[in-house]
Amino acid sequence: MTAPAKKPSAQEGLFWKTKTLEQMSGPEWESLCDGCARCCLEKLEDEDSGKIYFTHVSCRLLDAGLCGCKDYANRSDQVPDCVRLDPANVRTLNWLPPSCAYKLVAEGRDLYWWHPLISGDPNTVHEAGVSVRGRVQGTELDVNDEHLEQHIVQWPGLLPKRARLKKRPA
Repeated sequence: MTAPAKKPSAQEGLFWKTKTLEQMSGPEWESLCDGCARCCLEKLEDEDSGKIYFTHVSCRLLDAGLCGCKDYANRSDQVPDCVRLDPANVRTLNWLPPSCAYKLVAEGRDLYWWHPLISGDPNTVHEAGVSVRGRVQGTELDVNDEHLEQHIVQWPGLLPKRARLKKRPA
């Protein structure tokens, strides 16, 4: 018995379905970012297991209300350990959130309804509860590294129920 044929994606023909990550132009690549800012949260890694723990503490350059970097062009100069995503590392980084469009596209999956490229609205990432807006409890300047364990949270590694819906709720 063979598996039923996979239903064609409504996103077929769109640039993230027709190009590899490596083939995308700079603006196409940048537009894949949904603006959730989960990647801008401080993370801890268990040295024994490799497990990643998110915190609700952000990078000092994150504008937590806008969910954007205050100095995107110079972020690597100001924050030397800032990881610039590229086609190679999005396939291997184990701390990207499950909703990350770079990760989804690398895996050949569709973008969620709330992604601005699908909804046409940059606010749907907030509406769906995916962004860090209203959840950041300080920056790396406010919380010493030795206290980060006290700020571990689960939500950045999870996808909210309304974000998993097939389409925007009415």
